[in-house]
Amino acid sequence: MKLLLDTHLLLWAASGDRHLSPPARAMLEDPANTLHASAASLWEITIKHRLGRDDFRVDPIRLHRGLRENGYADLPITAAHALAAGALPMLHKDPFDRMLVAQATSDGLVLLTTDATLARYPGPVTCV
Repeated sequence: MKLLLDTHLLLWAASGDRHLSPPARAMLEDPANTLHASAASLWEITIKHRLGRDDFRVDPIRLHRGLRENGYADLPITAAHALAAGALPMLHKDPFDRMLVAQATSDGLVLLTTDATLARYPGPVTCV
């Protein structure tokens, strides 16, 4: 299965955070799954890191390098993704999260999240 992690899950997975649920951990550790990190998440992390947010203290450059070293595939943002995100209903106010839904839907990925509001989108969104 091709998995896309939402931004918080991505941060938790990279740091081995205790917030990562056992089902999420099992999916991430399954060698049959391919893990993807979206440019949208790295963009969000970079912005919030620069703003000094306590929950985004990670160095985005080191994070990206670590993700690549651990087998995560980069997922760029395309024009098709932007258009798909714009067509989504406004169930969730965060534009980064809507982009992740659009990318997962467009590219045949399963978006993993802990955000119940985000999981309300139809399509390949799984709350873990």
